[in-house]
Amino acid sequence: MAPLMSIGKINAVVLVSILYLAGCTKAQVVDRRAPDEPPVKAEKVAKIQNPGRVIHILVALCDNVNQGIVPVPAHLGNGEDTLRNLYWGAAYGVRTYFSKSPHWQKIAEIDNPKDIVLQRLVFKHRTQNVYLVADAYRGIKMKETVRDFFAAVSGERLENVDAGGQKLQIAGSADLVAFVGHNGLMDFKLDAMPKKHDDEKRDAVILACASRSYFTKPLKETGASPLLWTSNLMAPEAYILHDAIEGWVRNETGRQVQVRAAAAYAKYQKISQRSAENLLVTGW
Repeated sequence: MAPLMSIGKINAVVLVSILYLAGCTKAQVVDRRAPDEPPVKAEKVAKIQNPGRVIHILVALCDNVNQGIVPVPAHLGNGEDTLRNLYWGAAYGVRTYFSKSPHWQKIAEIDNPKDIVLQRLVFKHRTQNVYLVADAYRGIKMKETVRDFFAAVSGERLENVDAGGQKLQIAGSADLVAFVGHNGLMDFKLDAMPKKHDDEKRDAVILACASRSYFTKPLKETGASPLLWTSNLMAPEAYILHDAIEGWVRNETGRQVQVRAAAAYAKYQKISQRSAENLLVTGW
C-alpha cells in the first residue's frame, strides 16, 4: 500500500487508481515468500481475569519482498523495520498514531516478544478501564499473522503479557481483536477453517483491502462479530482504527463506530462521508 500522506489534494477518482496500483491486489511478480511454516503448537495457557477490557491489534508490517503487493518506497516497505514501516512507524502507522493520541498512555514497549513479532506496545486508555496491546508482525510472516488473528477471535489461543507490573491476557482473552495490513487472503488460502472454541463475545476489526469479501466465511466460523471491515480497496491507516476504537470504548453501536471511522477516513483522504461509509462497513 503506497503512503498517502501527501495525497490530500488529489481527487477521489485519482485516489482510487493510486490505491489500486499501490498493492491492494496481488502484484504480477514472482512469489519470493519463504515457504510456509507449520503452526507451532502453543503451550496450554490458563484463562485469567483481565483488569479491564482488552484490545489486541495484530499489524502485518508492509513488506515489498514478501507480500503480494506493488512495492512502496523501500523505507516504508521493509517488513523488518519498525521505525519507519508504513503500518507501524510511519506518520499514520499504529505505533506513531497511538503514541501521539491524547486518549492513550503507553505503559510498556517490548522488543521481540516472540520470533514472529518484532515489537509489542501496551497502552492504557486515559479515561476508561481499557488496555490496548499492539503487535508488529514481521512482514514475511503474513500467513502466521492471519492464523494468529483467527486463533484470537475464535478463542483458540491465549497469551499472557506483563506490562509494567500489570498482567494482561491477549489473543482469545481480548474483547476486541483487530487485523491491520495487506489482505493476505488475496495471496493464499487458509490451511484449515478456524473453529469456535468458546462462547465468549468478541468483536473484530479487519482493516485490509476488501476484507469483507475475503474474511466473511472464516470469521463466521469463529463466532466473532465484525465491528468494522471493508468493502473495497483502501488504505489501512491508523486514524481509522483509532477513531473506531474510541467509539467501541464508549460502548457505541456498530453503526456509530462506522460513522466515526468513516469520518476519519473522509477527512484524511478528502472524500465524502457517504463514500467512506460505503467503504468502511459494519456487521454481516
